[in-house]
Amino acid sequence: MYDPRSKCADDFINHEEIMETLEYAEKNKHNRELIDQILDKARLRKGLSHREAAVLLDCDLEDKNQEIYALAEQIKKDFYGNRIVLFAPLYLSNYCVNGCVYCPYHAKNKHIPRKKLTQEEIRQEVIALQDMGHKRLALETGEDPVNNPIEYVLESIKTIYSIKHKNGAIRRVNVNIAATTVENYRKLKEAGIGTYILFQETYHKESYLKLHPTGPKHDYNYHTEAMDRAMEGGIDDVGCGVLFGLEMYRYEFAGLLMHAEHLEAVYGVGPHTISVPRVKRADDIDPDTFDNGIDDDTFAKIVACIRIAVPYTGMIISTRENQKCRERVLHLGISQISGGSRTSVGGYAEPEPEEESSEQFEVSDNRTLDEVVNWLMGMGYVPSFCTACYREGRTGDRFMSLCKSGQIQNCCLPNALMTLKEYLMDYASPDTVEKGLKLIQEQIKEIPRERTREIVQERLIEIEKGNRDFRF
Repeated sequence: MYDPRSKCADDFINHEEIMETLEYAEKNKHNRELIDQILDKARLRKGLSHREAAVLLDCDLEDKNQEIYALAEQIKKDFYGNRIVLFAPLYLSNYCVNGCVYCPYHAKNKHIPRKKLTQEEIRQEVIALQDMGHKRLALETGEDPVNNPIEYVLESIKTIYSIKHKNGAIRRVNVNIAATTVENYRKLKEAGIGTYILFQETYHKESYLKLHPTGPKHDYNYHTEAMDRAMEGGIDDVGCGVLFGLEMYRYEFAGLLMHAEHLEAVYGVGPHTISVPRVKRADDIDPDTFDNGIDDDTFAKIVACIRIAVPYTGMIISTRENQKCRERVLHLGISQISGGSRTSVGGYAEPEPEEESSEQFEVSDNRTLDEVVNWLMGMGYVPSFCTACYREGRTGDRFMSLCKSGQIQNCCLPNALMTLKEYLMDYASPDTVEKGLKLIQEQIKEIPRERTREIVQERLIEIEKGNRDFRF
């Protein structure tokens, strides 16, 4: 039976409940009265159940869909304003013992070159990332207990945090590694990670087992229950996601929201972030071999409905998606994007030769970080390099209570403007500097508290003098 309070994956991601949800949504996708009731509830900014959200996702009434998109955009503004947080992935190693059929790092792939960064190579990569302007990284490794043990990840995190090049510093390291033990999650917490991220790939258990035929990742329950062990290990910021295209998107959508409900029910803290990647081409992987691909319109609807259903969570989109797609979904709920990304092991310090590519997937948005920052400002967004909440202890339930109440807004815009000013002073092109300084002056007026505005203006002057790392 479906039980969001159970710590057993088969209970909180219950197949029968998902199938009943999909049937309910199909039955009610033209039910205007019910859809209006759900939208009225959504306007309270408290979120929706997976079943209510599934009805909105299935709705094909054009006027109601326009209401859904408009509401998603408004909720995004209410919780996150016009800020977009920037980050970059850093692949440490592509050694992997799993047999995942959608990933070129699978163990049977003898074509892709296997690489593992040394600590000195990590240092060079981090310096290159700092010289671009990045302050936040997402660490990635394949699952290989011999080549990529937890000790290697911990040493790498220590190396990353130790590097201070010119005015650069990585202030937050998020970690996307394979499901592990409570003890190892404790070690990651002690190492000072930000968010622990793990994509479920698919919540459909039968499909999951086929897609992961060999290796430790084959264990569906152990993988799906990883967030529980992370929470038990003291990591209270976790990031969920599925790889859209592997299974029916409606099934994945319901499962993703049920996972969020489970974390809320058991720990009082839902996912800090939700990612929405789609299957992409890479080395020996052809996305056309998967018959559950979704078009851009469906993708946009998924983003909008997640934003409405889980209004407090950050939503992430990577350079898997092209500029046009990213621009569309930014309006509908996305709050974090990557920029200037490399999905190979290395490649920031020195470009990787094409014949030696170790990419996990092909990048669709190849613009530099400066080009992405400039583009965001051109649309009226404030690019943010802020890491203040994590470093001030505003994580887990402390962050969520501030976010849900709207009080987090008192910190977010000031921090975004100060970190943007740092970027403009240290890394930006002349055109980006001009746009950015103008945007900062416009946005200062939006800070509601007069004393906060005064402090921000004082600190912006200090940044011009060479001082760094101010935060509320």
